[in-house]
Parts: sequence; structure tokens; C-alpha cells
Amino acid sequence: MKAFLLAAGAGTRLRPLTDTLPKCLLPVRGVPLLNIWLENCKAAGIDEVLINVHFHPQAVKDFATANDSGVSLRIVEERELLGSAGTLAENRSYVQNEDAFFVLYGDVLTNINLAEMLAFHRRKKMPVTLAIHQVADPTQCGIVTADESGVIRQFVEKPARPEGNWAFSGVMIAHPQVLDLVPPARPLDVGFHLLPLLVGQMAAYKISGYLADIGTLQTYAAAQVSWPGLRQNSRRGA
Repeated sequence: MKAFLLAAGAGTRLRPLTDTLPKCLLPVRGVPLLNIWLENCKAAGIDEVLINVHFHPQAVKDFATANDSGVSLRIVEERELLGSAGTLAENRSYVQNEDAFFVLYGDVLTNINLAEMLAFHRRKKMPVTLAIHQVADPTQCGIVTADESGVIRQFVEKPARPEGNWAFSGVMIAHPQVLDLVPPARPLDVGFHLLPLLVGQMAAYKISGYLADIGTLQTYAAAQVSWPGLRQNSRRGA
């Protein structure tokens, strides 16, 4: 099983911490975010992960060289940022023979049970499954509207007038064929440019466990106190 781990962001809101370190290597209770993701991947049977890098790429390359997680890492350096959707499309060959692959956001801290999500995805038999969670400020997220059967009928990235508060969590499972929908322009974003094209073809997987977007100094500091660890993996809520 393969995954993309998107980690090319600059982390400008986390300065000065990210002046010399990419945000995917920021430690939570002494453990880098990337280590936490790889431990979760290993537990779910994900044995290969492609990580895209741009800012402080050597730090991630050094991490990969010393990696002993049991998960094989492929580091792809983007000289110019491709955007999250652009990264997936440009590296389609990496997953072209897979029946499904994960997309994980490197600045998300979560104890979601990836194996349970994958089992859900295979039961639903849809091209895409999005893990979704409830948020306090839906204007800052990709907001999902799903029907009674759990099929996503609307996806709006950072809506001015949100119709709900169920948001894309930054964890996604997809079939390689969906990458055909990514337009050729670069950079392109998953939330703005890909997911709206897949309405009606995505299943919503509700999670209720721990999830935090480590995007600011405030959320990063809060995570040091609130993070319960991977052992308290959330159970399926959909």
C-alpha cells in the first residue's frame, strides 16, 4: 500500500520555528510529526510513502536516510511548488498500479485509524473517500455536504457562507484514475481544483478522534498539551 505525504509548505505562520526546520519535522512531545505519520502508516500496512519537499529539503532527506520506521520513503524535491493536486498528478506513475492510495497532509496531527478507514473505503467502492471532522470555523476549511448514504454532494473550499461544519481533515483515499481530472496548469490545489470535480463520487468517513492542523504557533503549542498519542486511535464514526 502506498501513500503521498504532502510536506512542501513553507510554514510561514510557524516562524521562527520553521526558519531552519520544515514543519513536517516539528516535534510534538519530542517526536517529529513525520515520525508520527510513519508509525501510523506502518500500523495500517502502508509500506511506501512519497514525500514532496521544497523548503529545507535537505533536512527531510537526512531524516529519510536515517529512517528506521519500516516504511520505504521516496523524497521528491519540487524546485517550484506544484500545489497539492499538482504533486499528485506529476507523480501519478508512483501509484498507477495501485487499486487505491492514501493522501496525507504532513502538518496534520491525528490518531485516525488508517486501516479502518481503508476498510470503509473498500466497502463503499467509490473512487474517493475523505475523512471529515467537525470544525469551529468552517470558513477556513474545505466544507463537505453529504447525503444520508454518506455520498458527498457538495465540496466548497473556504466558503464565505458555509452550509455546515464538516470539513476535509487532510486524510484521503483515492483511485489513480481520479488524477486524470487534474488540469495541466501548475500549481493546483486539491481542495480548490480537484475535490469539487469529484462531487457524487466521494464517500464521507466521519472521525471523532484527535485531529489538529499544526499551522500556527498557537495550534502547535496547544498540541503539546492535548496530543493523546497514536494508541488512542479514533474509531470509525460513519
